Amino acid sequence: MTMAAAPIAPLGAHSFLLLLTQVAVLLALASLFGRLAVRWGMPAVVGELLVGVVLGPSLLDRFAPMVTEWLFPKEAAQFHLLDAFSQIGLLLLVGVTGTQLSLGLIRRQGGTAVRVSAGGLVVPLFLGIGVAFLLPAVLVPGDVDRTVFALFLGVAMSVSALPVIAKTLADMGFLHRDMGQLILTAGMIDDTVAWFLLSMVTALATVGLTAGNVVLTLASLLVFLLVAFTAGRAVVGAVLRGTARSADPGSSVAAVVVIVLLSAAAAHALKQEPIFGAFVGGMVISCTGALAPARLAALRTVVMAVFAPVFFAAAGLRMDLTGLADPVVLGTAILLLVVAVVGKFLGAYLGARLSRLTRWEGLALGAGLNARGVVEVVIAMAGLRLGVLTTESFTIIVLIAVVTSLMAPPILNMAMRRIEKTSEEAAREKAYR
Repeated sequence: MTMAAAPIAPLGAHSFLLLLTQVAVLLALASLFGRLAVRWGMPAVVGELLVGVVLGPSLLDRFAPMVTEWLFPKEAAQFHLLDAFSQIGLLLLVGVTGTQLSLGLIRRQGGTAVRVSAGGLVVPLFLGIGVAFLLPAVLVPGDVDRTVFALFLGVAMSVSALPVIAKTLADMGFLHRDMGQLILTAGMIDDTVAWFLLSMVTALATVGLTAGNVVLTLASLLVFLLVAFTAGRAVVGAVLRGTARSADPGSSVAAVVVIVLLSAAAAHALKQEPIFGAFVGGMVISCTGALAPARLAALRTVVMAVFAPVFFAAAGLRMDLTGLADPVVLGTAILLLVVAVVGKFLGAYLGARLSRLTRWEGLALGAGLNARGVVEVVIAMAGLRLGVLTTESFTIIVLIAVVTSLMAPPILNMAMRRIEKTSEEAAREKAYR
């Protein structure tokens, strides 16, 4: 007689206690810091990002290590629990943002978005690659080819942070403005290409870059998009129309969450970024036209008020800015920060002017796309894991992520105040209240 397998042990009591405490502390402080940021004229996401910096190795770990050791122990399993919770929040944030895109506007401004994203991607990419060959050797691991390092740094300079852009636009009330939608569309194109380039650099740093790897990566991306907007759209439309017949919006909320998470999982299975998959899932929901925006009001509230703040606060826990005490590292950080900011602003601005947009619209696009946030942190972590970055170069890239995210809101606000709101924008904003 075969003995039944023993049941899997539940999550340990102490691990669960820590997870509950971590989420509660991060959410409470993110809400507080977010309110303070709003009071000081900045979007809430700025305060939320700073929570992790305060609680992480940059401050609390230096001045109260015993507190950090208890609240955020350096144990992979425990950190992964918090990661899992915060990643769900990230995917829902990006997915909900995708549901609010105006696809009609995207079709009308598609050429503009491509030109802006091309400028915002190509200029910082080549500036980053060029300056990488001039950096001191301490920033390049001894066993890494300088060309691989340069390509990786170029990708890091060119990326934008779609989650940070989306939260910033939502916090500032610009998500439903035409320029806000254009920033999101250009950011999505930027990030899609940047993730593809990152996969190429990763292959070069590990198994070697071959024509087969490039073709396979590009093919999987095209297949994912084709299936999502054909068969996927038909299935999603049928599901959402079915849930819309219920008086209770809860069924629609559950369906949207399932669609976003499955889309993220499908992208991840195809070696694409799950963030990109979640955004595509949201866009598919939007393009079906099967769901009234009001039915997702509760989901938007929970994501923006609970999940997103915890994600942004948790991301900051990996940031260690103490390495900037080294003058060489600090000087290099300032140089790369200037290159990153000038490259992104110049590229986006040129793309906007070539599309006959005004200088204020060009400035708004540059400000929005300049926010690199946690996406750049994720890329930096990938570089550290691959051995392409040293601790010093990792710290510099993280600094660029933080500073550019802080720069974006005030410049964006200044530019957007000089762009007149249209009646279509007002109607779109009213529909999502």
